[in-house]
Amino acid sequence: MPLNWKTGGLLLGLVFFVAVALVKPIGVSTQFVIFDAIVADAVNPDLITKTEDGYTSTNAYLAKSGGKYAKAAANPLNYSFVFVLALMLGAGLSAWARGGIGADERRAPAVWRANYGDTPWKRYAMAFAGGFIVLYGARLAGGCTSGHMMSGMMQTSLSGYIFALGAFAAAIPVAMLLYRQEA
Repeated sequence: MPLNWKTGGLLLGLVFFVAVALVKPIGVSTQFVIFDAIVADAVNPDLITKTEDGYTSTNAYLAKSGGKYAKAAANPLNYSFVFVLALMLGAGLSAWARGGIGADERRAPAVWRANYGDTPWKRYAMAFAGGFIVLYGARLAGGCTSGHMMSGMMQTSLSGYIFALGAFAAAIPVAMLLYRQEA
């Protein structure tokens, strides 16, 4: 049985509040860069080096902020990286609890089927392409929706509210364009 959107929103807000209050603001997109650095360091062990002052890298992005990103890649079992792994695990558990991930077309939202048919691979390709575009934009902006909008707004950051306004100003017309037919 699906979770009511109001209950889900309240639970998500509570989780964000607890995370920000106890640990730090939530952000996800930087961890993809950290994962890339972990893989790159495995291929090229000279990418990240430990120094007397901490960590540094031959990559300028990883070396910035006093080697903060190089340190996170060298020691990936930190809060932020584990948080992203837990997000993926939670998504998998949620899918499993709802009957698994399969080619059952009934799992596609009715509005998707009305506009694009019952092809699951088309839905997966569109989800991947959309995710790639959002992640690219997030890295271009130096953050992501969870960092800029959700954590930023919880901290009453003006930039968080501006980002949210811009995100919805772009998302609403795109959704109207992609989903012209109603379910």
